[in-house]
Amino acid sequence: MEVVPAWAPAVCFTLLPHTGGFLGSKITKKEIRVWYESLQKPSWCPPNWVFAPVWGTLYTSMGYGSYLVWKELGGFNEKSVVPLGLYAAQLALNWAWTPIFFGAHKMGWGLVTVLLNIGTATATTASWYNINKTAAYLMVPYLAWLTMASTLNYRIWRDNRNKK
Repeated sequence: MEVVPAWAPAVCFTLLPHTGGFLGSKITKKEIRVWYESLQKPSWCPPNWVFAPVWGTLYTSMGYGSYLVWKELGGFNEKSVVPLGLYAAQLALNWAWTPIFFGAHKMGWGLVTVLLNIGTATATTASWYNINKTAAYLMVPYLAWLTMASTLNYRIWRDNRNKK
């Protein structure tokens, strides 16, 4: 008798990144109308309604990619420590950004966090490439969005750093 259905790991890995996104959205919702709206932002800043569907899509992609890597390597074992460890590190940095930027209003530390996130997400993608190319390709839109997000974070920090 099968204890865990075969589809369960795919669902769990795919949904895991959404956990931090959901928790972070609680912080963001409190801060967006007053604090974030008061900040000077560049003309190319996406409208607020874009962020939730984009992050939902990116979290789903990276989560499924992590499942593909986990499955390809035969689960949690010695071979999966580096690729899944890098994934966990970048996910932790991703989840940490919202409480730093929105919760604590630390735009500069938010920038440091997102830059570290880009580094670990890039390392994750590179480590996944030789394991499962599809998993690595699923990370590419995330890397592109992080690049835009870090540029946006930099501009907001630069243009508002003297604001109390």
